[in-house]
Amino acid sequence: MDNRINEIRKIIRALRVSMREAEAVMHEQINRDEDCTFVAEEVMKMRTVMSGLVQERMALGDTDPIVVASLFVPRRRSAPPRIGVEKRPLVPRREVART
Repeated sequence: MDNRINEIRKIIRALRVSMREAEAVMHEQINRDEDCTFVAEEVMKMRTVMSGLVQERMALGDTDPIVVASLFVPRRRSAPPRIGVEKRPLVPRREVART
């Protein structure tokens, strides 16, 4: 039974990566105003397979999260705090007479 859980986890990892790649292709096609029907249908099929695998995995008693490193986008570092910088008050702009 433990071998089956490991197989399912490997398939889920691979399927997640494939889904991300297909979704990226689909978004590129959308941005170019191209037809993305085929890729969208493939993503839907992958989701169906994924759902079945997750249900089987849960039935076998595996509830540990599956981490895929390539799915995580590193966060940008936050800007350093601005010390000693004050906001200037907003004042209405003076109109310049045109001649």
